[in-house]
Amino acid sequence: MGSVNTKNNKLYMDFRYQSVRCKEYTKLPDTPSNRNRLKRMLQKIDAEITLGSFDYGKYFPNSKLKDRFIELDERKRQSQAYFATSYSPKLKEFAQIWLAEMKIEWSKAHYEDVEGVLNKYIYPTFGSKKISAINKTQILQFRSILAKVPGRKGSFLSPSRINHIMTPLRVLLNEAADRYDFTSPWRNIKALKIGRTEIDPFSLQEVELVLNHVPNEYYAYYITRFFTGMRTGEVDALMWGDIDFTNKTLTVQRSLRKGELSGLKTEGSHRVINLIDRVVDILIEHKKTASLTDNFVFTNSKRKPLNYQVVSRSVWYPALLKAKLRPRNPYQTRHTFATLLLASGESPEWIANQMGHTTTTMLFRVYSRFVPNLTRRDGSAFSAFLARGVNA
Repeated sequence: MGSVNTKNNKLYMDFRYQSVRCKEYTKLPDTPSNRNRLKRMLQKIDAEITLGSFDYGKYFPNSKLKDRFIELDERKRQSQAYFATSYSPKLKEFAQIWLAEMKIEWSKAHYEDVEGVLNKYIYPTFGSKKISAINKTQILQFRSILAKVPGRKGSFLSPSRINHIMTPLRVLLNEAADRYDFTSPWRNIKALKIGRTEIDPFSLQEVELVLNHVPNEYYAYYITRFFTGMRTGEVDALMWGDIDFTNKTLTVQRSLRKGELSGLKTEGSHRVINLIDRVVDILIEHKKTASLTDNFVFTNSKRKPLNYQVVSRSVWYPALLKAKLRPRNPYQTRHTFATLLLASGESPEWIANQMGHTTTTMLFRVYSRFVPNLTRRDGSAFSAFLARGVNA
């Protein structure tokens, strides 16, 4: 925001417009009322500059800077007219072409996700604009508006969600710039910073509390989630053929999202998980009563694959409420598995393999800070190790 200053007991305004420092002098003496008058004028000028409606000549018709800004505005108008020619399509037209091209590459769930973002957020703002005429200012204003959109549970859209919405717009603009030979406005626009992922694992005692309060038909499901660390899509896509009861292993090789089977999150996600006896035993019992029609290990009452949103809403959160535990999303079962393995002293490399991580880097960065809450912190384990070495 600009400022009101004085020179020779006369007030002047000092502000910036189009990266130019502007000083406009008045004949008003430096009095409180005159200062307030100019401050109000500056506030109005700042607001119009932000909205892109500021007319320099309207406020300062005799200013030496007026002609300079008239020339700059004319250049801007001509530039916009050039990029708004019929040579490039409107954003919605180009987006529909792009979606048709990408449909063969994407899973059904991802296609619907991108299409949903375009319909709900991108088209209402940019759909009717020539894609080559969209500028950086409009993009940043759009992102600022998203930050004020109500999200779930009365909060606003998170930085992660905003970045997710902005991604199709970025890809569309960059792709169109290549095809229609114009400079993409997506230059030096960085993604919003995202805070550390919320990790709130359960203690072993809390795990048992949850298991004691889930319905019987979901007991095996949550035993499997807590003690294999599988992602939601992975456990929902689990089939009987993936389980080797003899060798006590489970092969993770697909995911289920919105009722559609797809590949895994990363190449490292393809893995073989070693099962503890508790998981093996409960799965053997579960198989006696489970539906084998579609080969899915876990199904709903209609013998269909699970819908994670329905299960979370009707089973998971009610169980936490009954157990008198604070609400935590179902993904915390995976985090719980990792922290329990670390606390038990298992090899970090083996844990990373069980989790589907290619290295231990993420394991230590994300989970290690929780281990002290689950194990001793007095150095006794190290002392015992040294004592065994001396007495050996």
